[in-house]
Amino acid sequence: MEDCCQVPAHKVQADSLICPVCQQRGKSVLLITLKALLTPSGLSTLTPSASYSFCSNSDCEVVYFVDGQVFNRDAVKVPVYQKDQGSGVPVCYCFGWTRERLVKAIRDDENPVQHISEQVKANRCGCEVNNPQGSCCLGNVTAFVHSLKQS
Repeated sequence: MEDCCQVPAHKVQADSLICPVCQQRGKSVLLITLKALLTPSGLSTLTPSASYSFCSNSDCEVVYFVDGQVFNRDAVKVPVYQKDQGSGVPVCYCFGWTRERLVKAIRDDENPVQHISEQVKANRCGCEVNNPQGSCCLGNVTAFVHSLKQS
């Protein structure tokens, strides 16, 4: 299995990375991410030869898209951090760091970023199959923790 925190080497045309609903630029995701996270009904319409993208716009229902096809939030097995503001939603999908758990950790003067970094260095993450964005969550966790410390 690839290291989930490395950038994949494949390239996709720039125009195929624009969400057809919100017009925001998406991010290319590996097919394994969709195979792991789509519901059975979503998976049954997947085009394995297509290069899908992830839409991170919190105001858009689309999670994955490719030419003429979209998978909305309801086609994904897990809540999507960027699209669901719930306290129980994972920020780190591999190690169970929800917004609620991160808030408690910061209050208790713990360092969740260090914990996750140690797990990543030990090659224990599986972001490509656990995280709907298909890549390492450390940036999301760091930004969320930073915002907590600022408030």
